[in-house]
Amino acid sequence: MERREVANTVSGTVGGHVVQAQSIGAVHLHQGPPPPGTPRQVRRPRPTFVNREGELAALVRALGRLDENGPAVVAFTGLGGVGKTELISQFVAAHRAHLPDGDLYADLAAYRHLGGVDLGEVLAGFLRAFGAAVPATLAERAAAYRTVTTGKRVLVFLDNVEQAGEVRTLLPSDGLVVVAGRRRLPGLVLDGAEVRRLDPLSTPAGAELVRRWLGPDRGTDRELDELVGLCGGLPLALNAVGFQLVDHDELDVDQVVAELADSERRLASLSNEEGGVDRMLDQVYGRLSGPARALYRLVGTAPGPFVSAELAEAAGVERVRDGLSELRAAHLLDEVVDPGPGQRFRAHDLVRLHARRTAGELPDRTGLLARAVAYYRARAAAADALVLGERFRLQEPPDAPGREFASKAEALEWLRAERADLREAVRAAAEQGWHGEVWRLCESLWALYHSGKNYGDWIETHRLGVESAQWDNRPDAVIRMRNQLARAHYELGDFPRAAEQLALASEQLPLVGEPQLSGVLHETHGLLCLADGRPEQAVELFRLALEDNRTDPHGVVVQSYNVAQALVAAGRAAEALDVLDEATARAEETGDPMLMRLPLVRARAQRALGRLDLAARAAEDCARRARELGQRAKEAEAFTLLAALAEELGDAALAERARGRLEELKG
Repeated sequence: MERREVANTVSGTVGGHVVQAQSIGAVHLHQGPPPPGTPRQVRRPRPTFVNREGELAALVRALGRLDENGPAVVAFTGLGGVGKTELISQFVAAHRAHLPDGDLYADLAAYRHLGGVDLGEVLAGFLRAFGAAVPATLAERAAAYRTVTTGKRVLVFLDNVEQAGEVRTLLPSDGLVVVAGRRRLPGLVLDGAEVRRLDPLSTPAGAELVRRWLGPDRGTDRELDELVGLCGGLPLALNAVGFQLVDHDELDVDQVVAELADSERRLASLSNEEGGVDRMLDQVYGRLSGPARALYRLVGTAPGPFVSAELAEAAGVERVRDGLSELRAAHLLDEVVDPGPGQRFRAHDLVRLHARRTAGELPDRTGLLARAVAYYRARAAAADALVLGERFRLQEPPDAPGREFASKAEALEWLRAERADLREAVRAAAEQGWHGEVWRLCESLWALYHSGKNYGDWIETHRLGVESAQWDNRPDAVIRMRNQLARAHYELGDFPRAAEQLALASEQLPLVGEPQLSGVLHETHGLLCLADGRPEQAVELFRLALEDNRTDPHGVVVQSYNVAQALVAAGRAAEALDVLDEATARAEETGDPMLMRLPLVRARAQRALGRLDLAARAAEDCARRARELGQRAKEAEAFTLLAALAEELGDAALAERARGRLEELKG
């Protein structure tokens, strides 16, 4: 592989701050704050960096093309650990003044499963970052994303890309797109992208980087050159080895070189990429403190890509904060900048692979994994209880759901942020045969999937949930899992598969005693009838579901809502209002979350009766409640109806206000 010298030069058109110095300590560059709500998702750069002048110049040139039609695209490919992510972090930090509309980040490895990337969820995250409503389908989300980014000077960083097709769906209307991946991406050239290979650091450049940490008097030039060679010129390896030397003053450079050379002989059968990193990480792990080692083993055991202090504490790791500080200092963990409550951290995939090998040697690895899965199951149950309130559940209620999260909105944000971890926790539990954990996790994930429309995860996890409920000999859980799986197919418009799941679930009804279980099947069957243009049948099915839920206050409100919307569809709006009056009174007594949804059906019923003023008032009530709960999709639905009502009323001011809010919700 060709090695190139790296020097601190700047070429091309430069905008913003440029600092050049032989030794840089703390540098503060002040600029005006971004507008409120501007996403800033690319992580902060590290203080030590050897400039990649050619690559940085390519990015600066692309920045100069932002005023042209369509997005500018630059892609970097190269070995894992070669510094692609750090390069882009450095560029973004230096040029944020010229990206006033924000920067977005998505690590596609976190969204990749079953051979593909959940592009719909990536787009949902981008839309939420802009404060825009998230439509249900991939096509609608892509269109909304293009609308939101039109005319914006925004940077989109797509990390761990494997195929050009993954990028095309995520291209904004305008802005700069930077792609990083290990594989060659020649297909992007056809889309007008500049594709460049990022090589490992040359020996002089790598030695210069290490010399900056150690100072002029520690280690000879020959030792530093040899150290760079043993690390393969990979900044990931050099950073971790450099941390050892900085953290241990008594450690000689020649001692580290000798240890790495010995490891190289022992691991010669490994590939270049893995071998170099494994040699280094074996050595780094050996010098970590006890808490940092325990946390590192958790990184290799946790089912998903992220770890947090809360997970570590639940898994029994001691002195978690000390361990986090040490692993971050060694560049073995990076903080995740994606939105979501609390701090979450992620290891480079090569680090995580090594951590898995290390954890695999533990006698208690299964116990550590069990504690991690139990944490996700309990935390998801607490979030579900807070978001959806007293709905019918098969599992035992959490001890104190309000203690885990400050609000319903925070609980829902946690579920969204931990989506990949929760999916992997279901998978891990299924592989271990922990069947009770699987279906209980799936039951709690209703709060996430029903609001977030993560259909790929929804279907995959619930297929495992059905199987685990069968192994667990829980026919009630089989019904629950099949019904929730049917709802995913229903929302995707695949009515035959939804009906198939309902039929299979109904076979279990003679084995259970809870009437609510037949109620949930009647409800889903009613929704299928309503979607299929059979509102009178839907009314009857929802009434059956209502009777099955008489002992469940929340279930009564939900099924009353369903009965009312079916009555409106059947042309029986006056009857619908009577049902809604009773349901609203019940909901107000308990503070039921359906209080947000009920006014929307009331607005449609009043509109059907020609009472447009009352309909507009109800639609505004729904919009207000949705806004308070952060339910932007429901708020957009309410304002869409309100705009139509305003046109019918001839109220230009109301119509303008409704359309204005809809534009805000779109971004």
